[in-house]
Amino acid sequence: AQPAPAQPQPAQAAQGQPVAMPSAERLMAQSGIDPSQVQPSGPGGRILKEDVQQAIATKPAPAPAPAPAPAPAPAVPLTPKAPGERRDDVVPMTPLRRRIAERLLSAKQNTAMLTTFNEADMGMVMELRKEYGEGFQKKYGMKLGFMSFFVKAVVQALQEIPQLNAEIRGSDIVYHRYYDIGIAVGGGEGLVVPVIRDADKLSMAQIEAVIADYGTRVREKKIKPEELMGGTFTITNGGIYGSLNSTPILNPPQVGILGMHAIVERPVARGGQVVIRPMMNLALSYDHRIVDGREAVTFLKRIKELIENPVRLALEV
Repeated sequence: AQPAPAQPQPAQAAQGQPVAMPSAERLMAQSGIDPSQVQPSGPGGRILKEDVQQAIATKPAPAPAPAPAPAPAPAVPLTPKAPGERRDDVVPMTPLRRRIAERLLSAKQNTAMLTTFNEADMGMVMELRKEYGEGFQKKYGMKLGFMSFFVKAVVQALQEIPQLNAEIRGSDIVYHRYYDIGIAVGGGEGLVVPVIRDADKLSMAQIEAVIADYGTRVREKKIKPEELMGGTFTITNGGIYGSLNSTPILNPPQVGILGMHAIVERPVARGGQVVIRPMMNLALSYDHRIVDGREAVTFLKRIKELIENPVRLALEV
């Protein structure tokens, strides 16, 4: 009997050699064409080489890569002046510095800004921080700062005196029924004011966390533009730089800004006695077009009361 003729077998690769790919498959692999992008015309829905060539011809050109953002102009270093030398160093303003200058000038020109002053004894707040600061840090992983006390005090005062939580729109006064408090933070190129949204709904720990996050991202220049918009009132703390007093400039369209200053031990009268107390000067600038002196003075006096007796913040009295 004759052996049965051998059945045709698929072509096998020689030892160590890859199997040759069909021409249509090879062409798809070389051109990066996905089979789903090819319209088959062969029998049984088979993709032919001509089908791949047609897909290549109609393949849309890749979108051009976006042009890299222009690098910021490097700061011009101020070289030391030689003895007896007279010269001017001309340094271009950064876009951020130009924007800050425009807003400050606009605030001075377009508001009827006045400033009223008061002072606060920081003794009780400092005692609370000393007594509970370590436990606060262990629980929340951050220090208990002064700013959270002032944010809470400002929110409570704004709830009682809504004229400071408003703005002018044309011929209307808009009273905000939410409390988005801007916190002025010094960055490498100037002062920016990120906003704590719905500060009335946050705990002191949450406020401290938001402030710490903003401070880090401002220094790293990672703050988002939308985080600088929409505040209803602003707090600025010149005291971290040693300022004893100032007249903070409004952040339009807001009509109020509270300035904190350095804590200094100085003699004050208490119960007919002269004692040394840690005192902070406070300044409230306001737009006199919609905030009268009575409201401004009452607002700042309320801040003083809340800070000097911070139990009021918890009891809201």
